[in-house]
Amino acid sequence: MRVLVFGAGVLGSYLAHVLVRGGNDVTMLARGKRAEQLTKDGLVLRHYFQIKNTVDTVKVISTLRSDDLYDLIFVVMKYNDFPSVLPILAENQSQNIILVGNNGDAPGMQKDLQEMSNVRKNILFGFQLSAGIRETSGRVIKIHAGGQMVLGSLDGEIPIKPVLDDAFKNVKYKLTYHEDMDAWLKSHIVPIVALNSLSYLHDGDLKKVSKDKKLLKQAISVMDEGFQIMEQLGYTVTPAGQVNFVRKHKQAVYYGLTIIHKLPFMKLVDGSFSEIAALFDSFDILKQQANIATSNWDQLKKQAFSKFNANV
Repeated sequence: MRVLVFGAGVLGSYLAHVLVRGGNDVTMLARGKRAEQLTKDGLVLRHYFQIKNTVDTVKVISTLRSDDLYDLIFVVMKYNDFPSVLPILAENQSQNIILVGNNGDAPGMQKDLQEMSNVRKNILFGFQLSAGIRETSGRVIKIHAGGQMVLGSLDGEIPIKPVLDDAFKNVKYKLTYHEDMDAWLKSHIVPIVALNSLSYLHDGDLKKVSKDKKLLKQAISVMDEGFQIMEQLGYTVTPAGQVNFVRKHKQAVYYGLTIIHKLPFMKLVDGSFSEIAALFDSFDILKQQANIATSNWDQLKKQAFSKFNANV
């Protein structure tokens, strides 16, 4: 099966590795130094928990032409980078597109992509449950307990499900289909913006984060307020258990966060506040529609954006 992974960062690299091991004909779209690394050294991964290295050979392109046809195109990138690639995807004649990553406006992106396209696209949204960093050498250090992607369609049925299942049938990688992917993605934004803001405010020093009692407790309140916004607008927060846990067991959540931020592998989780800023902005639209008080959310955003704007 011909598969394109559009994006050669941490998550795209691991996804390409999985698809290669599944026997697919995999191409990666990369540019500059990253394209040179992939061409020269192959796709090099360090599997942190599995304590092993892998090297895979992949085809590399730097431009997606309109007549480059693929059975599946996985677009794996940060939320704020998606809009720039939608016209490229629209011009290409391939039909099966999966946008993978944080997404605060899945319906808007789907609408824009369909309207720009000359052929009808089958558009899905997904999120790969993994993390890691990419070293200057190009090697990706991958953190995952088992490969998994949550994905779904905004239109109900998933007509390309057999194609997806076939692409992953020969590897230990789980596809979990969700019936309300937009709600899942919005639910995920809430803890993402809260916890990544903590790291950003402490310059990525997670030990300092683990000791900042005030900020950790503020983040828990931020998550509660984010879930309130979603509930006010009729979204189903998924998984539902996280809402009750955050609200009824705040002390346990606090202790859990202090422990998590002390774990050695957490320093290997790469993050970009430019993406978090874009997610904050996307959630502001929901916040305005809900019209409820969110003092902790507002304060955390103010703190983080004050630092971000000063550094731009």
